Amino acid sequence: IRRQIRSFDPSSSEMAAISPANATTAASLSLPQFSSSSSSSITSSSSPFSLNFKTARVVNRCVKCGVRSLENQSSGHRSLDFLSNGDPISLINPNSSSSSISMAAAASESGAKCSKRVCLFHSDETRDLAERIVSQSDCIELRSINWKKFDDGFPNLFIQNAQGIRGQHVAFLASFSSPAVIFEQLSVIYALPKLFVSSFTLVLPFFPTGTSERMEDEGDVATAFTLARILSNIPASRGGPTSLVTFDIHALQERFYFGDTILPCFESGIPLLKSRLQSLPDSDNISIAFPDDGAWKRFHKQLQHYPTIVCNKVRMGDKRIVRIKEGDAEGRHVVIVDDLVQSGGTLIECQKVLAAHGAAKISAYVTHGIFPKSSWKRFKLDTKGDPAEGLSYFWITDSCGLTVKEVMNKPPFEVLSLAGSIASALQV
Repeated sequence: IRRQIRSFDPSSSEMAAISPANATTAASLSLPQFSSSSSSSITSSSSPFSLNFKTARVVNRCVKCGVRSLENQSSGHRSLDFLSNGDPISLINPNSSSSSISMAAAASESGAKCSKRVCLFHSDETRDLAERIVSQSDCIELRSINWKKFDDGFPNLFIQNAQGIRGQHVAFLASFSSPAVIFEQLSVIYALPKLFVSSFTLVLPFFPTGTSERMEDEGDVATAFTLARILSNIPASRGGPTSLVTFDIHALQERFYFGDTILPCFESGIPLLKSRLQSLPDSDNISIAFPDDGAWKRFHKQLQHYPTIVCNKVRMGDKRIVRIKEGDAEGRHVVIVDDLVQSGGTLIECQKVLAAHGAAKISAYVTHGIFPKSSWKRFKLDTKGDPAEGLSYFWITDSCGLTVKEVMNKPPFEVLSLAGSIASALQV
């Protein structure tokens, strides 16, 4: 018989597993303090189970036993043999067997859903996202850090209940939105793995220097490599190297910038976009437009089920003009897809070209809405049916918390949260 039986410990109200491989498998059954002296049937007041013994008195002891038989399962009967000297005992559920089986199944299901418990710390900017992540899973607990500054401006940091995270899985949700906040967060990131934690995961939704990955002239500094090298030197925890979770890094080759002392996990926000597109009333009339070849290389495989339009930039004197390289926008709801937006100039030029080629509606999606100097204000809602003047939707994720606060509830902007994706990644 190849199945898993559960024995109930009345003293702790927890399920302990016994998995028989053959006729006899060792197990340990902890017995509570009972008030009976010599009866052959002893019942705990804290449990619906009773223990029938041929011995006289049992007082708070632990016995080693083995499964002898599985007969009479419909009556809730489980027969166990002592592996040491002693008579057999029986574990009997006076209620229906289905109740014990359902309790065991519930405990097993709960354990399966919560593969590990994670203590999640966060920066000030990522507080809202951290709370959304915690709401996605009972396995993630929110922890806090005191972010203060000394009079000279340098950070004065304190990790609350530092001893309480020993032996725990720990994660930190970071936001490197400006050079001014990177140092204080790096100080915490370097400190957490050294607090005797079981594992450490850095969640950095947006890798900010990703666009500075190339050297075009001698003397150019590829700051993407610099930041990757800094993160690669985060101290190891008890469980080994730090894990890094980031979303839609600008260039795929940047994964090779990280050293062997960090384990980067590259996630994407595109599944959130696909789910949102499927809910639109005109979902069967969607085409995907890429503003340049780089965006096409980055995302076309994830969006291959949609008709594709590829734009490119052509230099005309001192100007760069966006043109349609391939694809047809006529009568379609065209969604422009890219990994990030800053000033938005390229997206606006792409929008105008698509409208000129007959697009019925135009929307946009970027994983990272950076929008320096409030450049998001350049994008208007299409209220007159003129896609050249406005967008139907502009989807961004909450990878950049400061932007989310600015554009929240301001059409055409709509925020797709990474909380569920991050919660799932923390359980890997």
